[in-house]
Amino acid sequence: MSKMRVLSELWQFLKERKKWWLLPIVFFLILLGGLIVLTQGSALAPFIYAIF
Repeated sequence: MSKMRVLSELWQFLKERKKWWLLPIVFFLILLGGLIVLTQGSALAPFIYAIF
């Protein structure tokens, strides 16, 4: 399953079910996941993991 298809299905779900309150949560999780992936091999990793 492609990433664009997953995002498209998520958007359709939010639109049909009127679950707009989920949008900030999903956005934050994607942002947080990207931050962890990008800093995994760097010197910042211990500081980011300390936040959790």
